Amino acid sequence: MSRIGNMPVTVPAGVEVKIDGQHITVKGPKGSLERDVHPNIKVELDGNEIKVSRPDDTNINKSLHGTTRALIHNMVEGVVNEFKVELEINGVGYRAQKQGNKLVLSLGYSHPVEVEAPAGISFDLTDANHIVVRGVDKELVGEVANGIRAKRPPEVYRGKGIKYATEHIRRKEGKAGKK
Repeated sequence: MSRIGNMPVTVPAGVEVKIDGQHITVKGPKGSLERDVHPNIKVELDGNEIKVSRPDDTNINKSLHGTTRALIHNMVEGVVNEFKVELEINGVGYRAQKQGNKLVLSLGYSHPVEVEAPAGISFDLTDANHIVVRGVDKELVGEVANGIRAKRPPEVYRGKGIKYATEHIRRKEGKAGKK
C-alpha cells in the first residue's frame, strides 16, 4: 500500500491542470510544466484534486505509484512557488558574477568558468559568494545547481570550493608534524 501514492494532489486556485491520456500539463502564475507518465499509471482530475492509481500490486507498479504522485505534486508546487537552491563559494579569490543570463565563476583556474542558464532557470547573486538557482522545475533546478557545484566541489582540508548552503563539509586533519 502506497501512502504517498494514495494521497490526492490538491490543485490550488490559479493553477490549470490538463490531463490528455498519459500527458499532464500544469500551468500556474510562475510558468508551465509538462510530463508524460508511465502507461501503467492512471491519473485523473476530480474537481480540484489529482488522483493517481495503479492497476495491480506488482513491484514496478507499486514503485511507479508513489513516484508519479510525487512528480505531479512537485509540478503543481513549482508553478505556484518556485524552487530554489542556494550555493556558497568559499576560497580566496573565488567569486561569481552575473552577465545577462550567464554566470561567470572565478574558481582558481586559469580561465573564468561560464555557466549558461537553461530555459526556465534564473540565477540570483546576493553577493559575490552566494548563488541562488531558481526555477519551476525541481529536477532542472537541482541538476543546474549540481552542475555548478561540480565545477569546483568543496575539498576536505580547507573547505575551498562550491557547496550547498545546507551542506556541512566534514573537515580532515592535515599532516601531523614530527615531534
